[in-house]
Amino acid sequence: MPEFAWRAAKADGSIQEGKAVAASREAVSRQLLGQGMTPLKVVEAAPPSQAGRAAPGFAETAAPAFHGRDKGVTGVDIHVLTNELAVMLRAGLPLDRALRVLISMAPRPSVGALLEDVFKSVKAGKGLSQALAPHQALFGDFYINMVRSGEAGGQLAEVLSRLAEHLERIKALRESVVSALIYPAILVLVALISVFMMLGFVVPQFESLFNDMGEALPLPTRIIVAVGHFFSDWWWGLALGAAALVAGLRQWLSSPAGRIRRDEWLLKLPALGALVQKYEATRFTRSMGTLLGNGVPIVMALRIAADTMSNHKLRAGMAGVAPAIKQGGRLADALQATGLFTPLALNMVRLGEETGRLDAMLLELARVHDGEVETGIKRMLALLEPALILVLGAMIAAIIVSILLGILSVNELAG
Repeated sequence: MPEFAWRAAKADGSIQEGKAVAASREAVSRQLLGQGMTPLKVVEAAPPSQAGRAAPGFAETAAPAFHGRDKGVTGVDIHVLTNELAVMLRAGLPLDRALRVLISMAPRPSVGALLEDVFKSVKAGKGLSQALAPHQALFGDFYINMVRSGEAGGQLAEVLSRLAEHLERIKALRESVVSALIYPAILVLVALISVFMMLGFVVPQFESLFNDMGEALPLPTRIIVAVGHFFSDWWWGLALGAAALVAGLRQWLSSPAGRIRRDEWLLKLPALGALVQKYEATRFTRSMGTLLGNGVPIVMALRIAADTMSNHKLRAGMAGVAPAIKQGGRLADALQATGLFTPLALNMVRLGEETGRLDAMLLELARVHDGEVETGIKRMLALLEPALILVLGAMIAAIIVSILLGILSVNELAG
């Protein structure tokens, strides 16, 4: 039988880890529940060595201590905490005890401090949404309102499970975008380093050879030698200028005006603009569908879902949707007036309103857009990567050809 590694919470809130040999994960979970423990994680362990096999049952292991630099609470931490809290609430643990378990499992001091503060508020009689409110910068309005709706309907565990699923999908979509951009970014970096090395170190080596040629050198060679000489003498100034430019650009982009200009520029790009717009529409529809499915009023859901859009230009375009709904308008018509949604999206929203299944239609639309965004990214990169390679090759080839033309001119004069 396979061996499984498990982590479980005892009745007193302490954490116990160990390994068990059983037929399946479900069997391990049943054994843990039978011993009065709440299973938190059950995964198949590596095959046991021939030196000794674990006997059926459980062997305790100590929980790992934190070592290293604490970088604060991240989005990954929020996702993990949400998922683990949902598991424990579904298993029947009271909220305060579940929070104590999470505190003992905190991977870093910053996460433990956050959970301690939430735990103290809950013990003081506040609901979980009220306890999370002081940490709105970490959790956001979407998360807190979802928790509030779960508390009102008595379905906190189910809502936390949906939140964990929502965060996982957002994370997967974001990671697919970032992963797709890694290779082009590496190409650009290699291109810049290669050109800088050739102009700053390779070309100056030929300068002494070309010194006596003067105006007899071909024009391309003279240009490359002058540029190489400039790079060789002023590389430190170029490095400082580039650093200052990056710092200034980052500061400008952190300002409201800079973010709006950046977002406007992104939307105007030929292929990338439509992709960014569809990506933001995906975030909006998934958030909106999730909120409506948990009983959040449509006007509040519109405001929160619009705030999840990272593009400030598109977010500003959604400002008139909620007032139109308040005046008795239909959501599909209000979204159409923004000009931000495709005909497919508008028709699915209209169908959802007519059938009373708006939340389900919005979530289905988000799944459709997920696939379209991933396909669009792959198609764009299929064109971008060879273009970058051609540009890099052309730049290096131009430098090499210019040097060869100079060498041939020297040989002709010497002959």
